[in-house]
Amino acid sequence: MIQDAPLSNLSPDPGSDILRSISAGLVSMSAGQQRIAAMILENPHWAMQANVEELASKAGVSAPTIVRFARTVGCDGLRDLKLKLAAALAVGAPYLHRSVTPGDSTAEVIRSIVGSTTSVLSDWQHQLVPADIERAAEIMHRARRVDCFGTGATSNFLAMDMQARLFRLGITTNAFSDAHLQLVAAATQTEEDVLFAISYVGRMPALLEAAAVGKEHGATVIALTQTNTPLAAMADIVLSIDVPHDATMRVGTDAYVVQLLMLEILMVIIGLKRGPATISRLEEIHDILLTRGVDSDDPSLLHWGWNQVLRSDKDEAGAP
Repeated sequence: MIQDAPLSNLSPDPGSDILRSISAGLVSMSAGQQRIAAMILENPHWAMQANVEELASKAGVSAPTIVRFARTVGCDGLRDLKLKLAAALAVGAPYLHRSVTPGDSTAEVIRSIVGSTTSVLSDWQHQLVPADIERAAEIMHRARRVDCFGTGATSNFLAMDMQARLFRLGITTNAFSDAHLQLVAAATQTEEDVLFAISYVGRMPALLEAAAVGKEHGATVIALTQTNTPLAAMADIVLSIDVPHDATMRVGTDAYVVQLLMLEILMVIIGLKRGPATISRLEEIHDILLTRGVDSDDPSLLHWGWNQVLRSDKDEAGAP
């Protein structure tokens, strides 16, 4: 049997921080090793206490693979890996970031955070089901109306962002964060409509209630959420955003980034479905914003705007 060779950028030094070493070596790991690494980095306290069968089951690998992983990251075996995890947790800073430890330089913090997010994105991409995304895009493309619901600061922003994207494509769409308005919108939906529910947590009572009302009225519920949540359970289509939990934020950077990417993916696919007329529409919008937008690089536009305001004020002052 071919053994996994130790990763060149991982130090076997017992004094080194094993969490930082695992994080630094993510890009050099195989797919199976990355799953094990992500599992440990996401919840090192649990990994330190779990037995080999539990670790293997959660990572979707065999028990011998867990032992080989421990040796690959510079440990004598699983027991040694757990001892090093305990040492790292005793001096670490998991509630700042799972990949950062006290004493890291600015360059190390940048490398750790960017590298961690890059690894998460790669893993998330492989989890995606293109057929689900295609089905969601097709239904939204043909919908009479798409209502975007978000509960909470991040979800509300994403709902408004999705509404703005769909509006540019010529789709009749709304964005609601108020619980009562969500219920009103859901109650006016039909079988031709889509209720696009955004919630990483996936268990906000007001949003679940609105989604239930939308389903009762025949709307297709598309949920941007984690797989194993109450919102996912009631949705007709789930666009999964399963990423490691953040130690500080309820919706961390990884979750935020993958949600934005999913909105971008949907917008592009829907835009392609809507054809040349939509591309022309987007081109016209782009040109208008460049030539007449008040935040354009052309300073004359700002002067033009103020002249319009001053002229209006002057006309009102001279009116009888």
